Amino acid sequence: MENLKEIIRYRCEVRDEGKMVRQILQNRLGLSRRLIRRLVSVQGVRVNGLPAFLSSRVKCDDLLQLYAQEEASDAILPEPIELNIVYEDDHLLVVNKPAGMIVHPTRGHYTGTLANGAVYHWMMRGEKVRFRPVHRIDQYTSGLVLIAKTHFAHQQVAKEFVSHNLEREYHAIVHGRMTHDEGTVSAPIGLDPEHPQKRKVMQEGRPAVTHYRVVNRFADATWVKLRLETGRTHQIRVHMSHIGHPLFGDFLYGREEPAFIERQALHAGTLGIIHPRTKEKMVWNAPLPADMVNLIGRLS
Repeated sequence: MENLKEIIRYRCEVRDEGKMVRQILQNRLGLSRRLIRRLVSVQGVRVNGLPAFLSSRVKCDDLLQLYAQEEASDAILPEPIELNIVYEDDHLLVVNKPAGMIVHPTRGHYTGTLANGAVYHWMMRGEKVRFRPVHRIDQYTSGLVLIAKTHFAHQQVAKEFVSHNLEREYHAIVHGRMTHDEGTVSAPIGLDPEHPQKRKVMQEGRPAVTHYRVVNRFADATWVKLRLETGRTHQIRVHMSHIGHPLFGDFLYGREEPAFIERQALHAGTLGIIHPRTKEKMVWNAPLPADMVNLIGRLS
């Protein structure tokens, strides 16, 4: 099993007696057909240490082990960038990203990204890992970013995104005193035809839902916590601007007046998932960065 890495092991139970391996993989472990094909192609499906056919039937207490090919992000240049790693195991990496850092290399930004730093980090640990961000946050938004280290982990956590089971909470400082203590913005978002970098609320856009709760009110500003039910590009920034409360420092969707902060006042503070392997609830928190703490101090 050279270059193969164990990604999951499952001890068969009484209810699994007589079921085919394929049924266990699909129904019990929730693997996609694509991932199952990849495992089979490298003889990565094993029962009690021996290669198994998908049609093989299991018994109670059989040990099912799955192995996948180790991969590396060959197209991403490793760079010694210091990362604020909040959590890491064989399946997941959670990083508290500073404002100004891009998550993944793009045209014109091939270096200095979170991906470059993560690939270097894994290289120094002797790990072959492909960079698989489960989600992304804007360049000038700070906070938690989740990266899956295996195809299996990415598939499992991505399903949580689709089913809205992922917990994501943001902090934002917005212009104006919000009237209601809490509320929901449900307004579809689409690409602004007049501005290629902007999104806007539009009837033909994709469904987008943002829940907000007031943390504190200032003279002409409000500190809010926001929970995403969907994950559209610039969703919080668009929705807050749509209801008349653009973010401080957001010159794309807000005001051009001095904002006391050099980027949009938005921070991904809480992230929660069901761990793809252990099935335990995992929740991570990242404190407000200094520039947002300073902004709150000035507004107070």
